[in-house]
Parts: sequence; C-alpha cells; structure tokens
Amino acid sequence: MSALAPIGAIGRGTLAAMSSVGRVTLFALSALAHMIRPPFYPRELAVALLNIGWLSLPVVGLTAIFTGAALALQIYSGGARFNAEAVVPQIVAIGMVRELGPVLVGLMIAARVTSSIAAEIATMKVTEQIDALVTLSTHPMKYLVAPRVLAALLVVPLLVGIGDIIGIFGGYAVATGSLGFNAAAYLKNTVDFLEPLDVISSLVKGCAFGGIAALMGCYFGMQSGRGAQGVGRATKGSVEAAAVLILAANFLLTGAFFSL
Repeated sequence: MSALAPIGAIGRGTLAAMSSVGRVTLFALSALAHMIRPPFYPRELAVALLNIGWLSLPVVGLTAIFTGAALALQIYSGGARFNAEAVVPQIVAIGMVRELGPVLVGLMIAARVTSSIAAEIATMKVTEQIDALVTLSTHPMKYLVAPRVLAALLVVPLLVGIGDIIGIFGGYAVATGSLGFNAAAYLKNTVDFLEPLDVISSLVKGCAFGGIAALMGCYFGMQSGRGAQGVGRATKGSVEAAAVLILAANFLLTGAFFSL
C-alpha cells in the first residue's frame, strides 16, 4: 500500500462531500427559482400547508408543553442550590423562545415531514409518476418541490411561535401548580424579560429550519434509487441530513443574532 493512500482517501472523501454540497445548493437555487416563476399550483400549496402545518400541531404541542414543564423543574432544582429559584420564569422563557422551541419544532418537522416528503417523492419516482409528469409537460420541480418548500417556509415559523407559547405555558403550569409561584408575577416576569430580538430570532430560525426540512425531503426523494430499498435509503438519508443541518443552522443563526 502506498504511503499516499490515506491522503488520497481523504481527498476523495472531501471531493465527494463538496460535490454533495454543490448538488444540494443547485437544487435549492432551482427550487427558489421555480417558487417565484409561474405557473403556480395553489392546490398543491394548500395540501402542503395542511400536511406540514395543521397536521403537525399535535406533535409540536405535546413536545413543547412537556419540554417547558421539564425545563421549569430542572431550573428550579438547579437554582435551589444557589438560592436562585426565582429565575425560573425568565430562564424558561428565554430557553424556549431562543433555543429549545425552534430546535425541537425543527427536529419534529424533520422527523414527521421530511421523511413523509422523501418517501412520497421517492415512491413517485419508483412508480414512474415523475416521468409521467414530464410527459404531460409539467416540471417536477415546480409541481412537487416548490409548493412543499414554500409551504414549509410559511408555516414552520408559525409552528415555532405556537410551540414557544405552549412551552412557556408548560413551565407556567408546573411552576404555579407544583412549585409555589404566583401566577401573575410569573407571567409579568416572562413578558418583561423577553425582548423583540428573542422573538424575531425564533421566527427566523423557524423559517430556516422549515426550508431545510422540506428541501432535504424533496432532494433525497428526487435522488432516490429504484425499488423499495431506494425509497428506504432516501427516507433515512433525508431525516439524517435535515437533523444535522438544522442543528448546524441553529448554531450559525444563534451566533449571528446573539454574538457579542
């Protein structure tokens, strides 16, 4: 074995990774171009809004309320070591709005929506329905990808906002019901502590995470191999990629909004 073989392997891996980044970037630019150019498909957009937004509310709500409740318990328990139990409302609010709300909603959307989109489009490819769209002079990017990505960009920030509110309510319910906090004082501390930038950052993160989730589902679905195994690989790969990219985007956006 040549001494340069490990370097060659690293080089091949790097080139493959850069090639994948380039393909995803071109796919995202193509999706954006098709979103702003006619013809449009309002029915497909309405169905995507329903599937991504309304039908995701139960899992988003349950995730948020239990997270907020657990966060209040953890902060109270930890704060008791330093006689700082009174900071529960403030930390629950900032933790849910800045960080936990957007990230958890994004990951739930990746688990529920990204996998669904990838499986649906991959199945359409396997059964040659995408080829049929091309035969009917309908561009697959415009009919399948653009409505789903646009719907995610529009509705996931709303889901994040709702998740933030429900998460704060979960902390409020535990704090006032079990930890002895005054309800009016808890709500006042929550409102006084949050700043407009906190809410704006949460909604911007929601928009970014929604776009990533929908794009990964569409990309892996369109790139799917043939057969049931190809559909399975596309679904698994889409969720993995969406989750990793959401966490990476969260780090970058947090740094952009709150770096000193």
